[in-house]
Amino acid sequence: MKLTPALLLHLIEAIADVIEQNAEEITALDQAIGDGDHVINLQRGINALMLQRDELSQLDWVAAFQKIGMTLMSAVGGASGSLYGTLFIALSKAAREQTLDQQGFADTFSHGVDAIKQRGKAVAGEKTMLDVFIPVADYLRTAAENSVMLPDVLVKVSQVAIAGMESTRTMLATKGRASFLGERSIGHIDAGAKTGQLMICAVVDVLTKQLASPA
Repeated sequence: MKLTPALLLHLIEAIADVIEQNAEEITALDQAIGDGDHVINLQRGINALMLQRDELSQLDWVAAFQKIGMTLMSAVGGASGSLYGTLFIALSKAAREQTLDQQGFADTFSHGVDAIKQRGKAVAGEKTMLDVFIPVADYLRTAAENSVMLPDVLVKVSQVAIAGMESTRTMLATKGRASFLGERSIGHIDAGAKTGQLMICAVVDVLTKQLASPA
């Protein structure tokens, strides 16, 4: 399967749909331990990308990632805009040095996740979106190094993302507004981890369908 930016038409629409479908649940999660505005901020960025998706699909990956990153930086409020903007700008920089095959994408994605870690000054285990993104990045690199077939990789990526999201339930929040709650943050899934998982799984679904019927 050849991964080209033409897929962004489908990927952005799938992400917009899954966030809209789960907006109420995400808002409830965010109201429990956060500011309650995570979905609104995220959807502002997604809507901006929806308006640009035709243009984005005509670019190469380096330019598309850069434009997505800059759009999210300017359109999304709160920490999410900075972190997702940083992710895509880092993907753009890393993609200049890579052929985006399975190994190349795994390396590129790892660079993007490292950039989020640096920007957010966070690591795994602190009840954030990184508890989804770090294990997914680690798995993608391991799968590429072991030449795991793409259909199997896609199945596993969804499983890893879901497990990462669920793991935040028992964590003590040490970043963001939730950190002020101390032990009261335990028992709640992090909203950023939930939206990260939903978006990753939406991407996987699109790629799985593309793999099944590449025409």
